[in-house]
Amino acid sequence: MTANSTPPPPTADSTDSAGAQRQHTVRVWTLVGIIIGSTIGSGIFALPQNIASAAGPGAMFIGWFIAGVGMLSIAFVFQILAYRKPHLDSGVYAYVRAGLGDYIGFIAGFGYWLGSIIAQVGYATLFFSTLGHYLPIFDTEQHRWAQALAVSALTWIIFGVLTRGIKQAKIMNAITTVAKLVPILAFVVLVAFLGFNIDTFTMDFWGESSGLSVMEQVQGIMLFTVWAFIGIEGASVYSKQAQTRSDVGRATVLGFTTVLLLLVTVSTLSYGVLSQEELAALPDNSLAAVLEAVVGPWGGALISVGLCLSMLGAYVSWQMLCAEPLVMMAFDGLLPRRIGVINAAGSPWMAQLICTVLIQVWIVVFYVNETAYTSMVQLATMLYLSPYIFSALYLILLVVRGRGFNTAELDDGVPQDKANNRRHLIIGLIAFVYSLWLVYAADPKYVLLGALATFPSIIPYVWYRHHLGRRIFTMYEWGVVVVILVGAIIAAWGLASGTITL
Repeated sequence: MTANSTPPPPTADSTDSAGAQRQHTVRVWTLVGIIIGSTIGSGIFALPQNIASAAGPGAMFIGWFIAGVGMLSIAFVFQILAYRKPHLDSGVYAYVRAGLGDYIGFIAGFGYWLGSIIAQVGYATLFFSTLGHYLPIFDTEQHRWAQALAVSALTWIIFGVLTRGIKQAKIMNAITTVAKLVPILAFVVLVAFLGFNIDTFTMDFWGESSGLSVMEQVQGIMLFTVWAFIGIEGASVYSKQAQTRSDVGRATVLGFTTVLLLLVTVSTLSYGVLSQEELAALPDNSLAAVLEAVVGPWGGALISVGLCLSMLGAYVSWQMLCAEPLVMMAFDGLLPRRIGVINAAGSPWMAQLICTVLIQVWIVVFYVNETAYTSMVQLATMLYLSPYIFSALYLILLVVRGRGFNTAELDDGVPQDKANNRRHLIIGLIAFVYSLWLVYAADPKYVLLGALATFPSIIPYVWYRHHLGRRIFTMYEWGVVVVILVGAIIAAWGLASGTITL
């Protein structure tokens, strides 16, 4: 089957009988499970060290409040856009492309894709670092290149599995979702009843010993809080298959509240076991170290097993999902259609191959530079922000222009009126301002490195647009290209001079 004759992969909107049977069958608790399963990943296992490296308990609470309001607004942005533009079903980048043009949409999709690629390396690094605590051959300090080879081998093995179909990957993901929640809940119960000390928790409540102001501490943890919430937009992806549209809203609130409560609880309890300085000095799998301090080595082993299962499941599912932005952009005409070709097993093998090769490239880059897991996380998070920022802007534009509904009413009977539009505008503005503030709060080097990582995407975009005989950039898009180019040049100069490091 040639690339030109390959039909788009089946979607929830398929008109075949199987597709029709799938319509409106997803229940509210299934949606809640999707949110929790897609959001709780590596972030929570590294959370005690990540948060304590920048903030005291008081600043931590403020940070989680800001993140809670901001990330919930972002989740609702995607839900509202699914209401207002139900025909846009090519992933989160589709909204950006519809509102701001092909190139901005391409950059948003590329950023989300590249963030997932870098996150893959972070997942595998944390997985083998944890194994290295028990199997010295994978120890990061003593056998870094043995760990790099193991990460590479795992990546290519998973590629081989995925090219044979995704059924096994889905089964593994379902198992690991349950397996990772058990040790996390055990941590909460054991630390709350056996290890939490109020004096330790309040000893330096506002982090004065760090020499940073409260707002500086809050800024320091922002990208870590976003990383912990990546995937919160999961329910909106299934909005068309929900039994009712109102179920999506309820699931978003329930799933988000559950995740936020779990993240805040883990952060809070950790400060009651060890001081901020002690937490900041812990290894990447800091959740295990905290529980080990409470109940002994078996507690650390329990969390480590949960982390390994979680990372293995996340690695498989995200390597599978990494291909989706490429496939969608190929079928939308932003990349050659052959990239989205589906093999007989139902796998987008060409997109998977491109993803796997690029993961391998980043493995070499990160291990040569001895990049820490936290640096990978912050760079990946910065790249994830592009579709968040532009999608929120698109919603604002829709509301201001009074556009976006295909009928006089939404599917669940909510009228298209001024009050509804006002609510959408408020949510869009909160999400937009919050996303921009995240860029401001981030270490500038990750903004510059994000520009450097994004800049090479111009090459395939320009080549394919020229091949199709289409106009390459509008005047507005030329401005975006210049901004990315300037950031990339500064980052490259910084890396060469040593003022910027990975």
